Amino acid sequence: MVRRSAFDRIFQEMLQIRYRLDDIEAALSRWNPKPIEISESKLLSLPDNLRKTYLIVASEGECTATRVSDMTGRSRAIESNYLNQLVRMGWLTKRRDSKVIHFLLIPGMMLKERQQRR
Repeated sequence: MVRRSAFDRIFQEMLQIRYRLDDIEAALSRWNPKPIEISESKLLSLPDNLRKTYLIVASEGECTATRVSDMTGRSRAIESNYLNQLVRMGWLTKRRDSKVIHFLLIPGMMLKERQQRR
């Protein structure tokens, strides 16, 4: 049999977790990332196939190759190739989450610096 004090401790911890989650949700709701500003000429310098892939990642913020392939209608292997090309070119970056690789935009200042070096 469990004592009432154990239930009270568990209840208090659950309340603390809820308050922390409320704080996190409030902080995230105030977060408004600025859109990345890329000139049209730089965007048009990409080939059509890579531009389409880049614009999908830009609109989503972060995508997997499967998600991009669902949106473009091209195979996942082709999209994976295009996404990795964009990473090598310095337009995107990637991070691994277990077995899944997520592709995301490079923050604006880093992108501008990389493009100016070329």
